[in-house]
Amino acid sequence: MRNVFNANPIYKHDDLREGKTMAKGKTGTKAKKTAKGSSKGKAGTKQAAAKCPPQPPTAGHRIRVLVAKPGLDGHDRGAKVVARGLRDSGMEVIYTGLRQTPEQIVATAVQEDVDVIGLSCLSGAHMTLFPKIMVLLKKAGATDVLVTAGGIVPQNDVSKLKKLGISAVFGPGTTLDDIVDFIRKNVKRR
Repeated sequence: MRNVFNANPIYKHDDLREGKTMAKGKTGTKAKKTAKGSSKGKAGTKQAAAKCPPQPPTAGHRIRVLVAKPGLDGHDRGAKVVARGLRDSGMEVIYTGLRQTPEQIVATAVQEDVDVIGLSCLSGAHMTLFPKIMVLLKKAGATDVLVTAGGIVPQNDVSKLKKLGISAVFGPGTTLDDIVDFIRKNVKRR
């Protein structure tokens, strides 16, 4: 099974578990954290969605984003907040869940025909996992996919990751607006 976030329905926070297909029409009451880390409840993603209204359809195609957690990192709250913010801004989001191998991430990206891959890593393994993902994307012929990263990435590693083809690295404090704007400006339209 896969997690797919559509632009219209609202889901309970508990429904953001890996391996669970989202059911329509549920509403959540738990507080969510914004990308800055402050607890704002429902207002956090609603504010981001208000500032970044849903994108106009481009020939019937919504931007498809794969949010992935490679490696053994077990912290996914930030990835879920970003996934929800992207969904609320009108993008279709596929969340892989925790502990994915680079091969699983690339296979999912190719199978789902995504426009963007958002990688999240808090474990410090980004210089091992992210380069492998980029090599596998090239081997799979998916060089048109916009790849972004987020998490705890030291500043001196950011330039190395960008040389590998990762378009942007979003660290702590990045707003959902900044992430949405970057994706909209840099995604390759089909």
